[in-house]
Amino acid sequence: MHAQVLRGTTLVALAIALSAFLLDVGGPRAAIAIGLVFWTFASFLLGGARVLMRAIVMGSNGKGEPVAIYGAGEAGRRLVAAAANSHELRPVLFVDDDPKLQGRMVAGIRVSGPAELVDLLADQQIRRVLLAMPSASRHRRRQILESLKSLPVQVQTVPDIGDLITGKARLDELRDVSVADILGRDPVAPDHELLDACIRGRNVMVTGAGGSIGSELCRQIIELGATRLVLLELSELALYSIERELRERLRERGLDVELVPLLGSVLQRNLVRQAVQGFGIQTIYHAAAYKHVPIVEYNMAEGVRNNAIGTWYTAEAAIEAGVETFVLISTDKAVRPANVMGASKRLAELVLQGLAMRGGATRFCMVRFGNVLESSGSVVPLFREQIQRGGPVTVTHQEVIRYFMTIPEAAQLVLQAGSMGGGGDVFVLDMGEPVRIADLAQRMIQLMGLTVRSAGNPQGDIAIEFTGLRPGEKLYEELLIGDIAGATAHPKILRAREQNLPWPQVQEALELLVIATGNGDCESIQRLLLNVVNGYQPSCTQIEDLAWQRRPSAPHPARTRSGAA
Repeated sequence: MHAQVLRGTTLVALAIALSAFLLDVGGPRAAIAIGLVFWTFASFLLGGARVLMRAIVMGSNGKGEPVAIYGAGEAGRRLVAAAANSHELRPVLFVDDDPKLQGRMVAGIRVSGPAELVDLLADQQIRRVLLAMPSASRHRRRQILESLKSLPVQVQTVPDIGDLITGKARLDELRDVSVADILGRDPVAPDHELLDACIRGRNVMVTGAGGSIGSELCRQIIELGATRLVLLELSELALYSIERELRERLRERGLDVELVPLLGSVLQRNLVRQAVQGFGIQTIYHAAAYKHVPIVEYNMAEGVRNNAIGTWYTAEAAIEAGVETFVLISTDKAVRPANVMGASKRLAELVLQGLAMRGGATRFCMVRFGNVLESSGSVVPLFREQIQRGGPVTVTHQEVIRYFMTIPEAAQLVLQAGSMGGGGDVFVLDMGEPVRIADLAQRMIQLMGLTVRSAGNPQGDIAIEFTGLRPGEKLYEELLIGDIAGATAHPKILRAREQNLPWPQVQEALELLVIATGNGDCESIQRLLLNVVNGYQPSCTQIEDLAWQRRPSAPHPARTRSGAA
């Protein structure tokens, strides 16, 4: 029984006994007996109520998996109540950092401090810890996860407070810990004037609207009050999915935004021109791109066509229609590129910088950042899938490091940066500290309650295998070509100061690339990229384009019809 309950019951019993003695109710023996009887029944009732509460909460799922709940606040109590209706989970322990709560009973469960956790997990055979701290900062979550990483437990969490408030998730919908919690970076509050400047009350187009960044831009754009949103997407399935999701959001939130789903490519010049002019587009976010390094390396001509020439065609359409703002979504791989994808994206930046130097009504800028968590083809979903299959988790190189940012944070910063450009600006997002990919794989394995199999731990659950760098892959990425970056109105957005090329030189290279890519002439494509993109040093010793490698060694001789003159 809790010491406070016992102490309170004893004090009341003594008071009752003293009152009975002073009132001369049956003499001293009777007064003592009354006090003892009260103390016995009160102790039984109060203690029994706690036992009964615990039995009600835990009894219905006594066969469920024993779990510990980290956080004995309101969310933790509600999670215990939700577990009463479940046959899967059986909360047996609360853990909380607050000394005032430690030692107390909450919802019939004792609250312990983090220092007791190691022994209690073993004693009660707990293999899963649930974080019930939806309003905690990412930095605080990271501290908690660091304290748990050496323990043989799977860690799950309740949804974020924002999802709970908006109704997107219920408290009892447990989730695997987000990699964003491992990184521990708290996003900076947005500048709403910057967010609204190019969107509210305007006609907006997003190219690549069904992609990881494009779709998140669309979600935020409808929330910011655009009048019309044109979704240009090459994939029919991706276009269908994002349109359906956006229409459901509009209905749920009572928003009035006209959605225009367009199926097509940025290489279809007439389609892009007709769309930009016909729908009165004022702001374009150009997210359409082929971004997977090995795929573009193996499909060189098509990657350059889409990433560089497609940007040129879309920018031309914007100039012709008098679009006010054009924002290119770029990448850290454009800095001193070692692969075709990075070189093609740097060329796309040079296109906009060259057009901006010519002057005109359209304001061009580009936003450069690193990897986004959970994007299609990124390491996080790949690692998660490999862990669920039992491994191994594959990492290309033990020393590979990358910058990471969440998709919503990256999209929000893109929207704000687009409002600051004066013309031809290259904005760089502050990605925080780079992450060693091998460490990320190890932490993801540990958060699933598993151990890494290694030479030092041959009985571990999941092995990490190093497969070697892929074609065009670098050990580390950079965000700046030079060493100079200026501050902007936003603490997480920097303005890079970099050299560019005059438009006539860029235009000549583009026109030659149109011919070379149309002919599949990868040698000419490589030569043009080397001439135009300063710092491009291909890591591959030969052209990796798969179709180019299988080209005939010599043209087939011309065939003539029999009997021809």
